[in-house]
Amino acid sequence: MKRKTIRNYSSYTSETADLLGRLIKLGRKNRKWTEQELADRLGISRSTIKKIEKGDLRCEVGLVFEAAAVTGVTLFEADRSRLMMDIDLVASKLALLPHSVRVKGKAKDDF
Repeated sequence: MKRKTIRNYSSYTSETADLLGRLIKLGRKNRKWTEQELADRLGISRSTIKKIEKGDLRCEVGLVFEAAAVTGVTLFEADRSRLMMDIDLVASKLALLPHSVRVKGKAKDDF
């Protein structure tokens, strides 16, 4: 029997997921869609829509992002060209950094 992994998330992460779920629900309701209609558009179950709208952090990030896109919730830049510029900017910054990080011994976290 597989054990269920229990994860602890920061309050910021939990509150952000809650906000995103509520924004998706608002977008769905503004479009006058039922949970089932949104689920059908995304090819997922109604119960997964309920989890997304409640901010359940166990939902796949891709599903949550797609639900946001379909309901009109802007995650980053609404302008696709600006989004592509931001992706290129971050990629150029990452190119300047080393590809891996070496651990220089055990971290001292005794405060």
